[in-house]
Amino acid sequence: MDSENVIEMLHITKEFPGIIANDDITLQLRRGEIHALLGENGAGKSTLMSVLFGLYQPEKGEIRKNGQTVRINDPNDATALGIGMVHQHFKLIEVFTVLDNIILGAETTKAGFLQKKEARAKVEALSQRYGLKVDLDARVEDITVGMQQRVEILKMLYRDNEILIFDEPTAVLTPQEIDELMATMKEFAKEGKSILFISHKLNEIMEVSDRVTVLRKGRYIGTVDTKDTDKQSLSDMMVGRSVQLEVHKEPAQPRQAVLSLRDFCVPSKAHKRNAVNHVSFDVRAGEILCIAGIDGNGQTELVYGLTGLEKCSGGTATLCGEDISHASIRHRGKNLSHIPEDRHKHGLVLDFTLEQNLVLQRYQEKRFQAKGFINRGAVREYAGQLIAQYDVRSGQGPVTAARSMSGGNQQKAIIARELDREKPLIVAVQPTRGLDVGAIEYIHSQLVAERDKGRAVLLVSLELDEVMNLSDRILVMYEGEIVGEFDPKQTSVQELGLYMAGAKRMERSGKEEKGA
Repeated sequence: MDSENVIEMLHITKEFPGIIANDDITLQLRRGEIHALLGENGAGKSTLMSVLFGLYQPEKGEIRKNGQTVRINDPNDATALGIGMVHQHFKLIEVFTVLDNIILGAETTKAGFLQKKEARAKVEALSQRYGLKVDLDARVEDITVGMQQRVEILKMLYRDNEILIFDEPTAVLTPQEIDELMATMKEFAKEGKSILFISHKLNEIMEVSDRVTVLRKGRYIGTVDTKDTDKQSLSDMMVGRSVQLEVHKEPAQPRQAVLSLRDFCVPSKAHKRNAVNHVSFDVRAGEILCIAGIDGNGQTELVYGLTGLEKCSGGTATLCGEDISHASIRHRGKNLSHIPEDRHKHGLVLDFTLEQNLVLQRYQEKRFQAKGFINRGAVREYAGQLIAQYDVRSGQGPVTAARSMSGGNQQKAIIARELDREKPLIVAVQPTRGLDVGAIEYIHSQLVAERDKGRAVLLVSLELDEVMNLSDRILVMYEGEIVGEFDPKQTSVQELGLYMAGAKRMERSGKEEKGA
């Protein structure tokens, strides 16, 4: 047996109702390498890693560690074999502290009593060694998403795992946090740990991985050395056709303002200051205006205040000539589509079927009901059209439970529902989070098409490539205020980065700059 392979997954097949998620897949992980797993949404990447971590049992195939066949019945078996996993949607208990989450299930005890002092010392040493700074006494519900991910990584390190699985680890991180994570992963590999890394982001795969295995529709397509390939070849392998990595669009023809914010304020839950502080701007019909910024600078609260998820504490929001500052969410929804940041919390009812989720804001329309009862035939027919148009993949079509779909297909379902409502304003927050290049290409073209139909698009994105590629105008938000306005054709990622970090500030007239 080839001793350089620390893990071998041989001829793995895993089925779910109506779908073969993994169809005879073989994957080999060498000791001390970073091995990327690439594929479209629903290609079977997370399922394959969940088999390795013991969350699923395969119908066929075997797993070997260091040449020996092993049986992994559950995550405890995986942990005993030195296998750890950071999941795409974190597995943390929100009301527990950071320290309690890290040691949960692997507690040090003496005579039946918890030895938290020793545990704390071990976690602090790990946190210092790898530059993973966390507040051990903070509750998980009070810390940022990037911080939560560090907690998940520390959980793996605390258990002395040697094989580390990262499932879409950068989907929720800022550009700075992504750089930190990449450096940490390289450090792990240098120490001889082996990493399996699921990602859709070709830049990251090219930068950090040694080899790439590509899956498509549950099948193994091939494994290549990263140094011998490029982004275009990988995207073609992954989607099975040539993909446009650039957004092609005509110059915007902006018309009247659809949304106007004046001195708009939204309070912060974390501190006494406003999270959104006297913000003013217009979004016009026929343009894509992007709000860029590092996560946690008020973008989320701005969208919550605008869509009605939070109350605004000052100023006005005018939509299609009407002051909606204190209107109900349903009333705002008459002129506004919202692709939310958190697809599980605000985008879907996870225990509803796909078809029920697709009519969540429309079931009261005449076409979907008769005499107060929902017309299930009309709902199913409508859902079928959207599923086909947006290529939403699921095991049982319209009747699939939303919870059982892959993250990327959940996202596509939300986008299909919101864009099809054809409202004058589209608020799109991280619309391509967790999507593969083929789906990103399609969603970008849809947003441009909506713009060209005369809709106003307010895009909030942490992906600087997306910001530069898709927007017609960029506003940078820092600590709850707009600190700069840019034309994407006349600025650079580096310049935006300076404003995002608060190092520069522009008066809204655009004439004066000063150090922050």
